[in-house]
Amino acid sequence: MWKQRLAEFVAGLLFGLGLILAGMTNPAKVLAFLDLAGAWDPSLALVMGGGIAVGVLAFAAAKGRARSLLGQAMRWPRASRIDRRLVLGSLLFGAGWGLAGFCPGPAVVSLAIGGTGVYIFVAAMLAGMVLFECLERFSGRRLSSGD
Repeated sequence: MWKQRLAEFVAGLLFGLGLILAGMTNPAKVLAFLDLAGAWDPSLALVMGGGIAVGVLAFAAAKGRARSLLGQAMRWPRASRIDRRLVLGSLLFGAGWGLAGFCPGPAVVSLAIGGTGVYIFVAAMLAGMVLFECLERFSGRRLSSGD
């Protein structure tokens, strides 16, 4: 169990440091990427491309494995269709990202830096998660961890 926790810590630390070094914890940099008609900053595209490349390599290496390197069972997503929930969730995520300049990972990292904006964003994000869970329970729908 300690190996799993250590791996989680190291992965989270590398992710957070990468976000800081790439400037993704600065909402002005993210908003400059989204400002196609103004002073566009393409550096976020390079960060995204690097993340996609690492992900593609990691998924290719893990493809067909039944167990992770630490012995945990591999649980691959089973959902394969684009539905209304996915589209609406993506639109909501994109709207929040465009308005605030934060997405969840950089926002959590930015909590250490502080600032009213990040605290408001994280509080709103957590409230949205709680609201989603309440609506899921109320509607009787529940996504399994494998979907």
